Amino acid sequence: MKTILVIGAGAAGLMAAGTASQHGCKVTLLDKNEKLARKLVITGKGRCNLTNNITDINDIIANIPVNGAFMFGALSRFMPSDTIGFFESLGVPLKTERGGRVFPVSNNSFDVVDALNRFITKNKVKRVRASAASLIIENNKVLGAVTQDGKSFTADAVIIATGGLSYPQTGSTGDGYDFAKQAGHTIIEPKPSLVPLECHEGFVSRAAGLTLKNINLTITDTHKKADVFSGFGELLITHFGVSGPLVLSASSHMRNMESEKFELHIDLKPALTHEQLDKRILTEISENANKNTFNLLSTLLPKSLIPIVANLSEVNGMLKANSITKEARQRIAATLKDIKLTVIDFRSIDEAVITSGGVSVNEINPKTMESKITKGLYFAGEVIDVDAYTGGFNLQIAFSTGALAGNSVCN
Repeated sequence: MKTILVIGAGAAGLMAAGTASQHGCKVTLLDKNEKLARKLVITGKGRCNLTNNITDINDIIANIPVNGAFMFGALSRFMPSDTIGFFESLGVPLKTERGGRVFPVSNNSFDVVDALNRFITKNKVKRVRASAASLIIENNKVLGAVTQDGKSFTADAVIIATGGLSYPQTGSTGDGYDFAKQAGHTIIEPKPSLVPLECHEGFVSRAAGLTLKNINLTITDTHKKADVFSGFGELLITHFGVSGPLVLSASSHMRNMESEKFELHIDLKPALTHEQLDKRILTEISENANKNTFNLLSTLLPKSLIPIVANLSEVNGMLKANSITKEARQRIAATLKDIKLTVIDFRSIDEAVITSGGVSVNEINPKTMESKITKGLYFAGEVIDVDAYTGGFNLQIAFSTGALAGNSVCN
């Protein structure tokens, strides 16, 4: 019976450990945390968006902008439908929401974690709470790992599923990169992805906490003078800039970040053309002739945005509506259709949903997840240089690579 050591008890590691044990291997799961899958607990605001209900593999790969082609082998063996069937077989009823996002019916991520715990328990995976310090490698073959307290765990193969650098409080502190380097692997520089954005304009702090729904966001690369993202959805204004689902998705398109390289363009009224919006404002003016501009704008905007829009439109907020000129009215419409923000930087990787970068996919066999450099060494999950958009795709990557590594390691 082959002995397998899995380092990391997140989504990928739990899937890999349970799958390997299911296929007849003797598996030890090594993790520094007392509780399993700490990062999984907080995904999807605690609801756990565990996959996306897409049936076409090419559509899934289209949602993986970084090294999506590498995932073809893993996905072809473990698709979203397999993830759904897997969790429902473990007693977790699922539902599909807007955009194909799949959640537990309970809206409780702990149900997903409990199911994975049942999976490894049922398959007799041995759990050990310890922090791995280094791999044991001889003659280009991995033979196990040594923990920080000096204890050795020997194994016929090792699966590294330690995650990236995002949410380090959950245990994702980049240990896997060090293990991979020890085995001779190249690490693509880890960077934040699916991350909030810091903006130059100080006025955003005056609307901090405001959620804007049904808006359109466009990201422009000012160096290339080209749009890199455009999408419809929800945005959160913060004291430092912007966040929310739309911003997190947009951030994954913003490569080679430099201060003031990217501009955000927020269309507050995407359902209306500039002309239609101008007519709407004209109607509001005629119906509210004696109101001041601030009150007039209250029919179009949330309270905290009113003084901001008035200022950007260069309109006196105390001016009576019937005194607003055609030019001023058109400036208001133009502002509502395009509030421009200048991006200074990503927020810290500590605030990123996932890490972009990691172990180079050129050095991993996509059909098995085994290292091309060190025999018996496998990788799964976020430690690999693959990342996707929001919507359940990143967890699907974890489950697919974990299942493939767990299958392959026992052959």
